[in-house]
Amino acid sequence: MEELLYYNELYDIYGKLLTDKQRKYFEDYYFNNYSYSEMADSYKVSRNAICKQLHIVVDKLNEYEKVLGLYKKKIKLLDIISKEKDDTLKDKLQRLL
Repeated sequence: MEELLYYNELYDIYGKLLTDKQRKYFEDYYFNNYSYSEMADSYKVSRNAICKQLHIVVDKLNEYEKVLGLYKKKIKLLDIISKEKDDTLKDKLQRLL
């Protein structure tokens, strides 16, 4: 479950860098809970093709995070916000997210 949340976060940050097909596959699998078989039937491809594409997407998301580190920075910023006492500053920092 933790892994699912992590990849959903990465997708929220980096999803626009994926192709339309990759976004659709990711959304169908991770958001709509479609099985490989359901997706294969829907897209008229093999289950193996779906599996392979999803692995490619996950690898890309991991690579984007490795290079850019935006998720890691978001987590650090959320930690800073949670400890901040000044409400005005908290609001300004939250708007950055």
